[in-house]
Amino acid sequence: MKYVYPAVFTPEENDLYSVDFPDLHNCFTSGKGLAEALEMAQDVLCMTLYDLEEAKQPVPQPSALSEIEHEEDEFVSLVSCDTLTYRKLHARTAVKKTLSIPAWLNTIAEEEGVNFSAVLQEALKAKLQVG
Repeated sequence: MKYVYPAVFTPEENDLYSVDFPDLHNCFTSGKGLAEALEMAQDVLCMTLYDLEEAKQPVPQPSALSEIEHEEDEFVSLVSCDTLTYRKLHARTAVKKTLSIPAWLNTIAEEEGVNFSAVLQEALKAKLQVG
């Protein structure tokens, strides 16, 4: 899933920026310089939304940029993330599945040296249209 949420960037001392996502409870971070602050913001956003997806909790709708209140020295920016990409990077544990196929198909596949796990993964990716 791809998401875009508004974040409030607050400049701090020593070129630090704190970042807060008003629409998401306990979703905040910081970074040295804008580039690192944005990178950290994307990471914490993905982690927070991934956790909500895993817990099967509702993901709140993002507020419009114009609705986000902020102080004069702060600015609001949109931050995007892709939880599918995040999931691929961080949830790499293999899961064992038991399945049934016709005996004749199993015999032919084994004779051909088919890697059942690889074929299932390829088929699932194609079926679900995920890379």
